[in-house]
Amino acid sequence: MAEATEAAWTASYAARMTPAPWWQTAVIYQIYPRSFQDTTGNGVGDLPGITARLPYLAETLGVDAIWISPFYPSPMADFGYDVSDYRDVEPLFGTLDDFDDLVAEAHRQGIRVIIDWVPNHTSDRHPWFVASRSSRADPKRDWYVWRDPAPGGGPPNNWLSVFGGSAWEWDEATGQYYLHSFLAEQPDLDWRNPEVEAEMLDTLRFWLDRGVDGFRMDVIHFILKDPEFRDNPVLPGDDRVWAYTGQEHLYDKLHPDIHPLFRRIRAVLDAYPGDRVAIGEVEVAPWPDWVRYYGEALDGLHMPFNFQLIFLPWDAAEVRAMVDAYEAALPEGAWPNYVLGNHDQRRIATRVGRGQARVAAMLLFTLRGTPTTYYGDEIGMVDVEIPPDAQQDPFGRSTPGLGRDGCRTPMQWDHAATAGFTPAGEGWLPLNPDHETRNVAAQLGRDGSMLDLYRSLLRLRRAHRALQLGTYRAIERVPDGVYAYRREDGEERFLVILGFTGAATEVEIEETGTVVASTLPDAPDRFTGRYRLRGDEGIVIRLD
Repeated sequence: MAEATEAAWTASYAARMTPAPWWQTAVIYQIYPRSFQDTTGNGVGDLPGITARLPYLAETLGVDAIWISPFYPSPMADFGYDVSDYRDVEPLFGTLDDFDDLVAEAHRQGIRVIIDWVPNHTSDRHPWFVASRSSRADPKRDWYVWRDPAPGGGPPNNWLSVFGGSAWEWDEATGQYYLHSFLAEQPDLDWRNPEVEAEMLDTLRFWLDRGVDGFRMDVIHFILKDPEFRDNPVLPGDDRVWAYTGQEHLYDKLHPDIHPLFRRIRAVLDAYPGDRVAIGEVEVAPWPDWVRYYGEALDGLHMPFNFQLIFLPWDAAEVRAMVDAYEAALPEGAWPNYVLGNHDQRRIATRVGRGQARVAAMLLFTLRGTPTTYYGDEIGMVDVEIPPDAQQDPFGRSTPGLGRDGCRTPMQWDHAATAGFTPAGEGWLPLNPDHETRNVAAQLGRDGSMLDLYRSLLRLRRAHRALQLGTYRAIERVPDGVYAYRREDGEERFLVILGFTGAATEVEIEETGTVVASTLPDAPDRFTGRYRLRGDEGIVIRLD
């Protein structure tokens, strides 16, 4: 028994001492480039703008990596997610030289660079699709998904576009339909064609050769469909704001064949030094299905993005149940991750309020796993109401009430008329009127500000291995509305207690320690086993 205990301790110690891949300890910061910093005066953010703000990201805020949404050449039907060239930069955002400068400067300042990769579809103006559409005999015809009409006419099956209507677009010139899971301007590539796979994998190498540290892979679960093109089952009920939810999407995405393909994608990254990371946008699914995206031998995605914190009710019991189920479902050695917001969803401060957004930040940066935060959340930015006649998002125009413009408004740097975002008169989207008081400059150095909280939490996380790589264990007996857990690594132990309501709550946990962080000012220095948790308060205790 003593030998077994010693062996277990030795294995545990060895695991703690082995350097983890950088992406396991990193805090990732998503940048929507149109909205981060404009340097040209055209009202649209650009790559030199990101480079100019790197000192803020590295020194002021303290993030470890940035994820940059698409900056490829594009007609901008879906603001860059309709790519017309995978190996260049849209002039609106700068040049390849600007990108190289950004990567070099980010690396100099200790920041890794992750970029978006859009593998499911291209722009309809991409030269590949122009050729594919030109003739049934063109060599690139089979690079996209073309089908004859259904018997009797009409689309080949009942598949729907995420952005509304049929997923099939009729092409009069060649007498067939092409598949578009999103906009008609975004035709789906046929990944069952080996030429497509080879070419797309080579686009990864193009950016890896330029020094990128990884990819966030857009709607990666869409890239293989049912080869028999069967109809999706129709769900009961027809009173839906979003028609897409009226089907069970069995055949137009999430095909099992995708897992061997993920291994081949992963092999491209593994051929490069430096722990290049593959992060996949994979929608919420039951955990046994979802964790398969890590790969049977952890040779799939390094991290399928976990969006549960975005979609769950903001409730302590619900969040705790999700985290516990996630931890239980993870294959041995797989690494968790959490996301509070992104360019497609309402901001966290809009969803739960600014008081609870502070608690959410403490949750994000103290759970076991890699956290990804969205630009502007560190100052409590909220969604802006965009009038219908000013909507730019194609999803919002096709599906009123679901537009994404509100969470994509320009970063609020200071109190100037354009919030320090642009030297132009106005940006591509309107600013929140609160930018005059809610901005980086106003919060920097102000004790108790949202920015101050983010900075302190990131410093705390970086300083303690237990908060980066330590174990997680939920506390069983806590009052309703409270979620508490331990993070431990060797002798370093932390207790996190989070109040999910605006009401004060008495918490008793038989531990003592030093309070090292609170979402509210004037927290006591010591935790003695009993604590009156104020409304909207979370605390982190370093246990004795």
